[in-house]
Amino acid sequence: MLESMSSLQLSLAAIGAFTVAAVVVYNYWTSRKNAPRQADPHREPLHESSPQAIDPVLNADSGLSGPSDEAREPVLQDTFTHLSQPDRKTQLDALIDVLAPIEVDQPVSGDAALAALPSTRRVGTKLFSVEGLAQDAGQWESLSAGRRYTAFQAGVQLANRVGALNNIEFSEFVVKTQAFADALGGSASFSDMLEEVARARELDQFASMHDAQLSFTICARSAAWSPGYIHQHAGRLGFVAGAIPGRMVLPAAVQGLPPVLSLNFDTHAAMAEDPDLSAIRSFVLSLDVPQTAREERPFDRLRETAVGLASQMDGVVTDGQGQGISEATLDQIGVDLQQLYDALDARELSAGTPQARRLFS
Repeated sequence: MLESMSSLQLSLAAIGAFTVAAVVVYNYWTSRKNAPRQADPHREPLHESSPQAIDPVLNADSGLSGPSDEAREPVLQDTFTHLSQPDRKTQLDALIDVLAPIEVDQPVSGDAALAALPSTRRVGTKLFSVEGLAQDAGQWESLSAGRRYTAFQAGVQLANRVGALNNIEFSEFVVKTQAFADALGGSASFSDMLEEVARARELDQFASMHDAQLSFTICARSAAWSPGYIHQHAGRLGFVAGAIPGRMVLPAAVQGLPPVLSLNFDTHAAMAEDPDLSAIRSFVLSLDVPQTAREERPFDRLRETAVGLASQMDGVVTDGQGQGISEATLDQIGVDLQQLYDALDARELSAGTPQARRLFS
């Protein structure tokens, strides 16, 4: 009897030990299966063009300004000197700006003109700018120290993505321009406020109807991704780290212009104490259509990038609501975009031009 009990106890103990071992093995297998995929240390490293994170945008001279003059996003620096430089054309344009000519009795130095500028270069939510007619070149240019100018013109943008210029903003523009003219002993002339505000509303309506910001969401089919895994795959396609954690950008071929595409994932995951443990199940690829010239094939590149990354990373391209996007849908988007480009061209606001980048900002 005792011998029979002893055999039974040994059998139960063996079964218990086997069960515990099976549970441990299953949990280990499950944790490994669900762990975020890591960057392969044996594959080529992320191609960083600079030791510092960058997020290429238009600089102040090219016309795009952020929410304030103090808080500007960084622009590409000397580490990208192999990139071509943007054309340095004048900023103001009667197509999208209210212009106020300022006459002076005698040439004014650039130093004096710069000192007379208002402390902020915005009127409400609109960009305020002043240009000078260079005495030597006879061309309009942004104010610079050491130059001399025989005339000036002030301008305020008619519309941007915040909305159209209103009566209050126009009045503030007049006050700032008159103060600048008085400081230089000049005389300013202004157009009719009601006409300019009406022109601003019409331009804003056109811009609202022809604005487009596309984004595709890449979702993981099975295992999640770590930030390093995303960086490694996107880096092979030319993306570089942006100024904000969790953001990467595909730089434009011309230094100082906005990025062609952007890639965004969870900022908290990117800033985690141990990012390798962060599980990311989706990221977003975006294209700001009016900011990039159609000759750059931005939508084709967005499409190719989304499909390529989804294939390489075992993901699927969705519309952000979790619905897959078919090839037919992508083809139709491409056709619609060509019509949008044509409409912008007809209005002389072609995508990627300084005027379009300012209007759609």
